[in-house]
Amino acid sequence: PDYLARRVGSLTGIDISPEMAKRAKAKYPEVTVIAGDAEEYPFGREFDVVMIYNAFPHFPDPARAVEKLARHVKKGGRFSIAHGMSRDAINAHHSGAARDVSNGLPEACELAKLFEPWYDVDVVISDDLMYQVAGTKR
Repeated sequence: PDYLARRVGSLTGIDISPEMAKRAKAKYPEVTVIAGDAEEYPFGREFDVVMIYNAFPHFPDPARAVEKLARHVKKGGRFSIAHGMSRDAINAHHSGAARDVSNGLPEACELAKLFEPWYDVDVVISDDLMYQVAGTKR
């Protein structure tokens, strides 16, 4: 809803769960929604912005995810991994019932290091309210 409110030119979402993709399509018909693996999907284009929001613990290999998704960000484009909760809250949440399908979030400074081969990192936030690492592709 935040991107739609900003009237972006186009918006594409992807979810590995076909059921979640179906729900997103029904809720936001103006968004292109894909059921697939974001690391492997052949998008056939680059994007101005790639955002992973409230989903990064579900990527089994953080370094691989950052590397694979870098292919889909335009030079000068933005890549961001963010959560609307603190790292501690996310990790506590994922240590329970979700522990078999997720990992914890790394320290933000560790994630920023994974960005370095492709991005100039300019946002590293990990506080009581949120978690975000973002950069501009070189």
